[in-house]
Amino acid sequence: MVKHMIVWKFKDELASKAERAAEIKTALEGLVGKIDGLLEMHILTEGLPCSSGDLMMDSSFESAEALAAYQKHPLHVGIADGLVRPSMASRLSFDYEV
Repeated sequence: MVKHMIVWKFKDELASKAERAAEIKTALEGLVGKIDGLLEMHILTEGLPCSSGDLMMDSSFESAEALAAYQKHPLHVGIADGLVRPSMASRLSFDYEV
């Protein structure tokens, strides 16, 4: 199994960060069951005040190949290009095998 973690920082000029976080959470968590190899998707929107990021994704995949297929999948790309990337100032990711 492969874990894929992302921490995003919203753009300062984004008008409603809480509303956008909720939209992203619904969209990405909704991909479970629609993309082969995607086992779990959790979007965390309420970090502690000491957090340096605004939004975190914690996802699990069957394999590294499943993660690679997810990253190119049209459903994921549509959400990433249409909702996530336009809202973010920065992104850090970390992938590892369990």
